[in-house]
Amino acid sequence: MSYSDLNSIILQKDAADSAAEVHGIAVAMLCLNKNTEASDWINEAFSEGPSILQDDKVDLNDLFEQTKELMESDEFVFDLFLPAEDETVALRCTALMQWCQGFLFGMGRVQSNSEWPGEVDEVLKDIIEFTKLDTDIDEDDIEETENAFVEIQEYLRAAVMLIRSELNPVIEKSVLH
Repeated sequence: MSYSDLNSIILQKDAADSAAEVHGIAVAMLCLNKNTEASDWINEAFSEGPSILQDDKVDLNDLFEQTKELMESDEFVFDLFLPAEDETVALRCTALMQWCQGFLFGMGRVQSNSEWPGEVDEVLKDIIEFTKLDTDIDEDDIEETENAFVEIQEYLRAAVMLIRSELNPVIEKSVLH
């Protein structure tokens, strides 16, 4: 499913500003609880979850399940759901900001305490700063902006995996001899 197709569904339902934003919510919910179900996310992201068309629910479920799989993978394959690279950098930056807003909403909505373990607090402060990006891009700075965009996207990919591991530590079982 393409970003633009899913974005159309989101905008028709007036659920959020973009597909990136609802993806951010899904990722946050999965960071906080790896057992989160697509239906939990749909109910959280769409106040009118039951009124979503069945075909649209299938697409949303597919995105959620794909995201869950990528986050659970031992390989570093998780990525943010953003517009394609052939879209303008301004549009992609706006979507990145919206993704960050959705992620922060999801983190705050599901867990309201401000005591985050490890480096989570610092990472969340960085993500807050990313919601303030300037999307008024000068044509002369396109290449520099593109490079910065890629760096931020990579940072966010790593940040998500760090947050997920901090909030869902693997319990090593020792074998007693």
